[in-house]
Amino acid sequence: MVLDEKQGKLYDGIGGDPPVFSADSRRLGYSAYAGGKWFVVVNEEERGRYEGVGKGSIVFSPNSRRVAYVSQTGGRFCTVVDERDGPPYDNIGEGPPIFSPDSQRVGYVAKVGNRAVVVIDGKEGTYYDSIGTAPVFSPDSKRVAYVANKHGKWVLVHDGEESKPYDLIGKGSPIFSADSSRLLYEVAVGGKRSLVVDGKEGKLYDYLAKGMFHFSPDSKKVAYVAATGRKQFLVLDGQEGKPYDGIVENTLSFSPDSKRIAYGAITGNEQRVVVDRDEGKLYDGIGSMLVFSPDSRRVAFGGVEDGHRCFVVVDGIEQDSYDDIGKGTLVFSPDSQKVAYVAGAAGRQCVVVNASRGKSYEALINIGGGRLVFDSPKTLHYLVQKGTDLCLVEEKLA
Repeated sequence: MVLDEKQGKLYDGIGGDPPVFSADSRRLGYSAYAGGKWFVVVNEEERGRYEGVGKGSIVFSPNSRRVAYVSQTGGRFCTVVDERDGPPYDNIGEGPPIFSPDSQRVGYVAKVGNRAVVVIDGKEGTYYDSIGTAPVFSPDSKRVAYVANKHGKWVLVHDGEESKPYDLIGKGSPIFSADSSRLLYEVAVGGKRSLVVDGKEGKLYDYLAKGMFHFSPDSKKVAYVAATGRKQFLVLDGQEGKPYDGIVENTLSFSPDSKRIAYGAITGNEQRVVVDRDEGKLYDGIGSMLVFSPDSRRVAFGGVEDGHRCFVVVDGIEQDSYDDIGKGTLVFSPDSQKVAYVAGAAGRQCVVVNASRGKSYEALINIGGGRLVFDSPKTLHYLVQKGTDLCLVEEKLA
């Protein structure tokens, strides 16, 4: 299926941001300029006429059905949701509007003069000196949390209630548990760092690794990476694991059944995957892709050797080497029987499923939300570039 089956319309200019794809990869959005006005194009349908469209502001809802963005008219900015303009403000916070997981609610940060406010479903919250993070919805979409600055101190605002003030609340905070009942965030206390879970401060460490805080899928466990001196280690429900020279960024992962945990560990100039305290083979590098299968029994990750050989390791077995493995493309099928990823060789890319290479293309699209999607255990789809066309490829697997 070619997303642009007809010759695309010529515009005076196209926005500098890459195109944005919906979660199902079936809708495409970008900004364009013609006749002195900017507008948003969704699957070749033009929306609005504005003096400007916010940089990086176009976003699709999780269910792929809705679209939102920031527009500028008359020196004022507003958030547009499903072609309906919100109230105008002096400015809208950086980044796109935020949809709730159920796609029904929308939040964003607005600025009036030197004050800032979080707007949820068109309703303003309390005004603060600044807002430190975009609003975060709980998985059930009912609760909202964000970080705000008040009189030079930072507070965590949760459903309108403020935490005690801190010198700093770390980026990557706050995080809700999967059942929406729990909340964690990182704080600075006297030059040290602590993780606050359910309102209680944990042990103080020299620092906590950014973005490496997780509730288990069943919401019962908490894992994060902390450091004392030059050593980093896993902290699981308050218990410290073996210290390493470092933990590979963005590799900490629980299995879907919450019974297993894995991460990448650094020893000297080499890296290995640690699963349930079992240390794997050392490689030059493992990247940031580490995934469990849906049934929690299998583990896959990307490896690098000799500085340039890239490959995927599945259940401890190394697959064929390529020039590169597409970042964030490694995925298991719903039945856990297949592993797919994007691989590059000789300037072209292909999808590899269970070590078998598919047809090669000029490029597979994995920016702006483009990704491999399993629709069932035996079908998947993805976007590719063919000349000037973007094409949706749907594959049936054996």
